[in-house]
Amino acid sequence: MSDTPHAQLTRDTYDRLQAELGDLTTRGRVEIAAAIETARALGDLSENGDYHAAKDSQGKMESRIRQLQRLLKTATVVDTDLTADGTVGHGSVITLRYEGDDPDDTTDFFVGSIEERQGDLTVVSPGSPLGQALAGHTVGDVVEYAAPGGTLRAEIVKVGN
Repeated sequence: MSDTPHAQLTRDTYDRLQAELGDLTTRGRVEIAAAIETARALGDLSENGDYHAAKDSQGKMESRIRQLQRLLKTATVVDTDLTADGTVGHGSVITLRYEGDDPDDTTDFFVGSIEERQGDLTVVSPGSPLGQALAGHTVGDVVEYAAPGGTLRAEIVKVGN
């Protein structure tokens, strides 16, 4: 999850996260409560592995609920159709070739929120230096951005959604 105050999410991701939150706060809490009650019935809680596992699961679930509530409360829903013209924007999958690399040596990125990750693609936040440098550019453009190791230059080889 991004710690930015206003995460940008696509409508599909926003709806999926709303559904996940609803499921966790209803079915999830009921199932965890039942698991804790069943484990409690087994006796001594100090040496009851089932009880401790259920309590641990409850803690993780409640943490995810709080995370989703914070994210959805401040999220901005963005329209990915705006990037359908071949420019880099939220929801774009891009291929970059860094200056000095072989022509066949490229790297793919997804521009968006970590919650929207697609497969194994590295996620680039639109607010990051690379994300800001890429915004609005098209195939063939060379972008430059500040990285921890210095300034990097990369050519946009491909833009997709």
